[in-house]
Amino acid sequence: MSAFEIHGGKPLKGEIIPQGAKNEALQIISAVLLTEKKITISNIPDIVDVVKLIELLADLGVEINRVNKDTYEFSAVNINLDFFTSQTFKSKGGGLRGSIMIVGPLLARFGKAAIPKPGGDKIGRRRLDTHFLGLEKLGAKFNYNQDTGFFNIDATQLKGTFILLEEASVTGTANIVMAAVLAKGITTIYNAACEPYLQQLCKMLNRMGAKISGIGSNLLTIEGVEGLDGTHHRLLPDMIEIGSFIGLAAMTESEITIKNVCYNELGIIPNTFHRLGIEFELRNDDIYIPAQKHYEIDTFIDGSILNIADAPWPGFTPDLLSIVLVVASQAKGSVLIHQKMFESRLFFVDKLIDMGAQIILCDPHRATVIGLDKKYALRGIEMTSPDIRAGVSLLIAALSAQGRSTIHNIEQIERGYQDIDTRLMALGADIRRV
Repeated sequence: MSAFEIHGGKPLKGEIIPQGAKNEALQIISAVLLTEKKITISNIPDIVDVVKLIELLADLGVEINRVNKDTYEFSAVNINLDFFTSQTFKSKGGGLRGSIMIVGPLLARFGKAAIPKPGGDKIGRRRLDTHFLGLEKLGAKFNYNQDTGFFNIDATQLKGTFILLEEASVTGTANIVMAAVLAKGITTIYNAACEPYLQQLCKMLNRMGAKISGIGSNLLTIEGVEGLDGTHHRLLPDMIEIGSFIGLAAMTESEITIKNVCYNELGIIPNTFHRLGIEFELRNDDIYIPAQKHYEIDTFIDGSILNIADAPWPGFTPDLLSIVLVVASQAKGSVLIHQKMFESRLFFVDKLIDMGAQIILCDPHRATVIGLDKKYALRGIEMTSPDIRAGVSLLIAALSAQGRSTIHNIEQIERGYQDIDTRLMALGADIRRV
């Protein structure tokens, strides 16, 4: 297994282009199964989770043509339904949490599917209830076989209905939407997720001939159609990468320009980093962050400690709380980080404490960060990446720290960040793969 060796404490400078959005890619690529017509998707990130999903579609029988580094053509004409029960499918699908996203399209078009129990990050229990309950409301029947480890699903006739989601799950909403577009009648989804990536999926499906209204709200209405056409689609830039690079610039006192960010799709992400004291300006559609020696955490109006918590869109995305936490460790002031959705995502803070950060882990969901105001630099250590977001947070900490750091299990980081070492080296980072 590979590791990153980082010599930190050096300011960076230059321009960086965010990759295409990973979380959007997993939904959009799964949607190609809804039609036998050709679909072209561009700005696809070349990362492990996305590549695995594309390989899985190829094994299912989807014809795939890679036009260039970030553009693919998909034609799902001849799908091999017997592949569902194969050991290969169990191995590949079980190791990729995003594989759950193919269920909705397969049920909609073929009336049946199977899925192994999905894998993914080790960040605590991640429920699939929203997917299953929503699809069951449409008429699907799930049967879990403990001997084979497969969910077998039958949906010979999906029918539109009213669905009130217990949680505003992005992937759950996407799966239900993809199933509903070909179901008979009208489906109404209340408490639907409304993240930009879900909006992108709905807009793409409408271009293909679907009839979805309420896009951008938590109330979606889908009128089922007989079939869908092909289309072209371009993924948004990854908002998690954009937030990561803002945090990187602040931690390393670097002058960085993040190119083509689609600023209007970033929601409260820029303002959240601004409340940590980070200065930046919008130049056309680029975010320019000047080199900043100090940054000070804001407080609430009454002077009480700032609390940053994750919430469904348009709230703050949970994928950036790890970044906010590490950035706050070198700010002036204190902040309470409240990770509500995943009970194990804050457990990486022990590595930051070993590096010299002052953090109190209150419980599995909350951590109080007392900023060092850069009076005491973090120190390089040897550590292991537990998941994608914690891994890149540790990488940012290592780039700001004095001395050498080694990060093991970087395969976790590379599941979500494309060519991260070479792109950082282009900014002047001292990082190498060992």
